[in-house]
Amino acid sequence: MIFSLLLLSTLQAVPPPPEASPDRRLYIVGPNDVLVISVYDQPQLTGRYEVDADGTFTFPLIGRVTAGGLSLRAVEDEIGGRLARGFLKNPQVSVAVERYRSQQIFVMGEVQRPGPLEFTGSMTLIEALARAGSTTERAGFDALVVRPRRGGPAPDLAAVARSGESPDAKVIRVDVQTLQGGTLSQNIALEGGDTVFVPRAETVFVSGQVRSPGEYVIRRGMTVRQLLALAGGVTDRGSTRRIQVVRKVNTEEVTTAADLTDPVQAGDTVVVRERLF
Repeated sequence: MIFSLLLLSTLQAVPPPPEASPDRRLYIVGPNDVLVISVYDQPQLTGRYEVDADGTFTFPLIGRVTAGGLSLRAVEDEIGGRLARGFLKNPQVSVAVERYRSQQIFVMGEVQRPGPLEFTGSMTLIEALARAGSTTERAGFDALVVRPRRGGPAPDLAAVARSGESPDAKVIRVDVQTLQGGTLSQNIALEGGDTVFVPRAETVFVSGQVRSPGEYVIRRGMTVRQLLALAGGVTDRGSTRRIQVVRKVNTEEVTTAADLTDPVQAGDTVVVRERLF
């Protein structure tokens, strides 16, 4: 909830950084996009044109126009150049997108509404997270922006989630805590085909003489004292001098005594024992 409010307030109060708002005419057209094309002082040529599956559409006077793979600016130049060859003198052509259907952003992982989003030619990370309903309470600290390499195979998202890397994509790691704190340098501009993946946070377990034993999300630098506070504190029968940490080392579980100031690690189980007397 807090992150949702921060996302919304950031979207409303702070304009996106200049690099996050590229010229929309640089948007790359694809199949099923609907274009609005205007030719100055030529109303009969102005209208809506849907790009076919092969990346082309039919335009009056000049016939089939290849738009797939071209920027809006390039489509303007193509139509203007062909109209200038025998039809109009110095035509002024403007191309915009009415419906973006060919490119998407995918938001996956610990968000409220995972799935695809229409890429409108300009979208930032914080906008994508807001459209996906923000992160869940189980979200980790980082968001991974997975950007496939052009012409390469689709990246293995499961492998990216495990290692944070991929041979088939550029992986950009963004600190969500820093982003929600208002550091807009983390609010990177997304590209069509990007996948935003929010991993689940790592957890620790608390058992024994605490008021609310269970599983808790671990935070950076968390100590035993802070973890016990999340668990409601030690009961009257518990002892802060009889705390143990069960930690997996390689393939074995190792149990050691712990102090309140000791850091905890993901996967730990912290056990508070009863007082001796």
